[in-house]
Amino acid sequence: MSLKKLKTLGVIMAFVICFPLHFLYDKAPNFITSIISPVNESIFEHMKIIFGSILISGVIQKIIVKVKHLNYKNVCISNVIAALSSVFIFLIIYLPIYYTIGEKLPLTIFLMLIVIIISQVITIYIINIKKDLKMENLAIIFAIIIYALFTYLTYNPLKCDLFKDPISNIYGIKKES
Repeated sequence: MSLKKLKTLGVIMAFVICFPLHFLYDKAPNFITSIISPVNESIFEHMKIIFGSILISGVIQKIIVKVKHLNYKNVCISNVIAALSSVFIFLIIYLPIYYTIGEKLPLTIFLMLIVIIISQVITIYIINIKKDLKMENLAIIFAIIIYALFTYLTYNPLKCDLFKDPISNIYGIKKES
């Protein structure tokens, strides 16, 4: 499988994964799903969708590389960097639009697709740099640390617009009465 095909598959997988991730916590509300899925409609919570979909796509790509004995290096680190950078790229593009015209779902979905494409292009530049096994292993630890940070901020959100659910006007997880 060519790198172009692998990365095209990565874009498709990450984009498709976004949709079930969006509704996962609503369908199965628990601690595990709160880590990888939004618990409200805040911008911050939706960053977990972008990060997670690219990371899950990266795990599937890593499996494909292993199973097909492809000679691509740095698959883990390239996808972790892509997942993290995609969050910042999305915010840089999305926030000015959001604060100017508000939430427009078709535009948001289109921007997510563009950011996912950019993230996969980023991986192409990293994937075949000299293989560094320490960095590959550190990438996994780094992904876990990022998810720990996402989890902390889900349960202890900052009191700013990025963390505020514009529908319910709450921060973090709704407390059931």
